[in-house]
Amino acid sequence: MAFRTIVAAALTGFALICTPVADTAWAQGLRVVNSGTPTQLDVPMNRAVVVESDVPFAELSIANPSIADISSLSDRTIYVLGKSPGLTTLTLLDATGRLITNVEVRVAADVSEFKERLRQILPNERIEVRTANDGIVLSGTVSSAARLQRAMDLAERYAPERVSNLMSVGGVQQVMLKVRFAEMQRAVSKSLSASVALGGTNFSAATGTWLQNGNSLGNPVTPKGDSLGAILFGFDIGATQVGLLLEALEQKGMVRMLAEPNLSALSGQEAKFLAGGEYPVPVAQEDGLITVEFKPFGIEMSFIPRVVDGDLINLELKTSVSAIDPSNSLVLNGLTISAFTRRETSTTVELRDGESFAIAGLIQDDFLDNSAQVPWLGDVPILGALFRSADYQRNQTELVVIISAHLVTPTRGEALSLPTDRVKPPSENDLFLFGRVARTQSGPASEVARQDFSGSYGYVMD
Repeated sequence: MAFRTIVAAALTGFALICTPVADTAWAQGLRVVNSGTPTQLDVPMNRAVVVESDVPFAELSIANPSIADISSLSDRTIYVLGKSPGLTTLTLLDATGRLITNVEVRVAADVSEFKERLRQILPNERIEVRTANDGIVLSGTVSSAARLQRAMDLAERYAPERVSNLMSVGGVQQVMLKVRFAEMQRAVSKSLSASVALGGTNFSAATGTWLQNGNSLGNPVTPKGDSLGAILFGFDIGATQVGLLLEALEQKGMVRMLAEPNLSALSGQEAKFLAGGEYPVPVAQEDGLITVEFKPFGIEMSFIPRVVDGDLINLELKTSVSAIDPSNSLVLNGLTISAFTRRETSTTVELRDGESFAIAGLIQDDFLDNSAQVPWLGDVPILGALFRSADYQRNQTELVVIISAHLVTPTRGEALSLPTDRVKPPSENDLFLFGRVARTQSGPASEVARQDFSGSYGYVMD
């Protein structure tokens, strides 16, 4: 009984010791030609890999022939062809049917050429390339959105519609846009007219204002409504009364307009800005109904920034400045509808961080000259001036729109200041004794308030 126990234990120990050693030795004998012995065999799709075994095999099989195809070149050499992406198992058996090893065969898309092209086109970008099933996965950080798109376009050439983008764009991707509107308007108008009236016992004659007002000599005459200066001369020549009315007008006007809206937005996102209001406009509908539609006016701006490469910024910009113009109003069914004056521009430009661009400009010079006279009498030398009236108007406008783009990052709230931060309520002494309604501290806001705007601006006309 003891002898049987000893023999059984010896056989069991021999089996436990010998078998794993043999299997381990055989499993370590498989290697890729000139590449060592991997635990997993990677085979590019539509490419072949030749592997060798240190021990001869008698039989080999592949779990899924649709993923990889195999053939034996000799009793130690195997030819493996990748057919479609996936994972399968290559099994090797010896002449006795004993298992030599199982090798995991992983077939994926061939990205070696793609990696090389990516390094050539984008040499300084940290882009990692991986395969996933039959597609390509890109990850890492790129310096700009334009280079990210280049990497995606290149990957699409190797795996159409099978590219996954896990890349992120580094650097500053927020843009602050400064738009400056500067407009100068200058208007000059002058006019000079003469009116003559003659009166006698049996006759009367009048020109100009005398004739328009229907006045006769001896009655007060009313000059034109826009006349700023009028001189009336009256005298008698025998039984004939003579009246001479000279009317003169000279007007000059100048308007200076400056607007500077600022707005920040993320690269690729649209931002809008409106500082003004909305004007109600009645709109006729069917069956005599009238609805109200609101039209915005004021300073408007909308833009889409795109950080193209580094500090190069692409801008799609639309901006305008408008105001209500009652002088061009329309009266409809008892309702007075005002018109608008509007300056608008829409464009796309590229500029770098901190650079400025003049995107719009307008120089307009309008001149109007009128002359009216009594036929024949107005052509008489010297005396003909009494039977003529002349006027001219000149309007000049100059408009410039300048934009500046800056790459910006957030900052702490304490570093930002508002114009209201420098305006404090007055003390009782300031209010009641000195009439001051506010106390202004030093700062940019007070500097603007102390600017001297006297002097000549815009056009100078003689």
